[in-house]
Amino acid sequence: MSSAQDPFYIVKEEIQESIDKLQSSFQQWERIPPDTGERVNLSNDLVASCESIQWQVDELDKAIAVAARDPAWYGIDEVELEKRRRWTGTARTRVGNVKKVVIAGKENGNSASAMHRELMRLPNSHQPDRSNQYYDQDNDDFIASESDRQMLLIKQQDEELDELSASVQRIGGVGLTIHEELLAQEKIIDELGNEMESTSNRLDFVQKKVAMVMKKAGAKGQIMMILFLLVLFIILFILVFFT
Repeated sequence: MSSAQDPFYIVKEEIQESIDKLQSSFQQWERIPPDTGERVNLSNDLVASCESIQWQVDELDKAIAVAARDPAWYGIDEVELEKRRRWTGTARTRVGNVKKVVIAGKENGNSASAMHRELMRLPNSHQPDRSNQYYDQDNDDFIASESDRQMLLIKQQDEELDELSASVQRIGGVGLTIHEELLAQEKIIDELGNEMESTSNRLDFVQKKVAMVMKKAGAKGQIMMILFLLVLFIILFILVFFT
């Protein structure tokens, strides 16, 4: 990951642009005579811009604090964290000094010049941003470590995808086996149903035949058949238990 893609440096550039615009507006504010409506309006705009930039710097500091809890996870080291803290500290000081000068100028126009001389000891928008140059020179190690971390993450994701693919294939094989078992059981159930239906038809046929025989035989014939069956039962009983 290059510095242009790092979220910190993206936000840092936006804040730096806001600071440069703030200092340009501040120089314009100084050229305006005191106690004029234009200066009052510009003073209000400058104070609002200072507060907005200070809020952005505070949010950037919070992000640095989160990264400081586990620098290895974010691919940075303590040296890089300290550089980022120094930059936010410098930015906060520059914006705070502008805000103090503008507020003092609103209260007393004569005191603004002295405070502005103190402010001018810090780098202005026309001087090179030495902290930016320092970050650019020492950013190679950070880029290399971030690149290694990204490669490691990609490798881990590839391994997880391979495991997921193997799991999906196993689940597909199990699902196919279950489908085949269900088809086999369905076939067995169909065959059993056909056999039960055939047996039921044969039993109905036998019952009808018996009913027809009993009807033709009459009461006397039914008695004789009962006696015959009873004698047959007794004979079978004797053969089974006494021989």
